[in-house]
Amino acid sequence: SNQVLRLRGGMRCVVQRVTSASVKVDGETVSSIGRGLCVLVGLSSEDKRESLDWMSKKLLAVKFFEAEDGKMWKRNLQEIQGEILLVSQFTLHFRMKGSNLDFSKSMGTEAAREMYHEFVDQVRRDIGDPNLVKDGRFGAKMQVEICNDGPVTMQIEHPEPSTQKKG
Repeated sequence: SNQVLRLRGGMRCVVQRVTSASVKVDGETVSSIGRGLCVLVGLSSEDKRESLDWMSKKLLAVKFFEAEDGKMWKRNLQEIQGEILLVSQFTLHFRMKGSNLDFSKSMGTEAAREMYHEFVDQVRRDIGDPNLVKDGRFGAKMQVEICNDGPVTMQIEHPEPSTQKKG
């Protein structure tokens, strides 16, 4: 059978478990968190609003953290009262042509700005305490400093690729 393989579109988040993280713009710290998650948020040109709700709930539900007894993968962000730093990252939807990079699968700037801010608001609503949610500055050249705890880094996508689900 002739199968056509195509790059999947969709919301893509790179999640890093951190002991601390911060974002600077022009040398000034605009956001910082302690223990929690630093999430690079990539929106594709194909993204739909239902992805925002799904991703927000997934980020808060996944058991990235250890239990009090040290057992790994037992508690989620809310169970440790952790913070979350969201950083817009259009480069997550890159393609390569030789050694050149192409970002045409990324959502356009104005649509992405609106959807990214909707996503930040969605996470603030879902987490219960909006002060636990920080973000970078959309479209700015940012320096993101993280202290990755583990290190633990995972990519989560919606719609979910089959490789992301077990069973």
